[in-house]
Amino acid sequence: MTDPEIILIFARADNGVIGQDGGLPWHLPADLRRFKALTQGKPLIMGRKTFDSLPGLLPGRRHIVLTRDTEWQAEGAETAHQLQDAIALANTPEAIVIGGAEIYRQFLPLAKRIEMTEVHFAAEGDTYMDDLDLSDFAETFREEHQPENGRPGYAFVTLERTAS
Repeated sequence: MTDPEIILIFARADNGVIGQDGGLPWHLPADLRRFKALTQGKPLIMGRKTFDSLPGLLPGRRHIVLTRDTEWQAEGAETAHQLQDAIALANTPEAIVIGGAEIYRQFLPLAKRIEMTEVHFAAEGDTYMDDLDLSDFAETFREEHQPENGRPGYAFVTLERTAS
């Protein structure tokens, strides 16, 4: 099979925060529903820390963990030690990259699409994703959501690669 289409999915606060204490520093039910809809039935490629931060195996999705630790293994996870090994393991038309920051940076040159949630506030956190070079991408979709019930405003954004 040819290499899958690589799609990056992440939520990032206005100040670049993507995580705190192994979790998200916000709770946006609509974002979680969107994540599930976009990833259901597809292989998820992630780093070990991201895998460890999950509440458990996500039903209906394969978990491909990219790690330098050749001894690491976990029930329900497929292990890869290099980017191309993770892509080969996916063996489907689409593979979803779900983090963390270093994994996103490694896969960005291969990504065809980015599904991003822009969380409109300066979050407290310990995991950051600095601005990525998105000059080869164009915004093709944006859906804004206002703050409500103590939750910050946010936008669902789709970016498509315009140059190869």
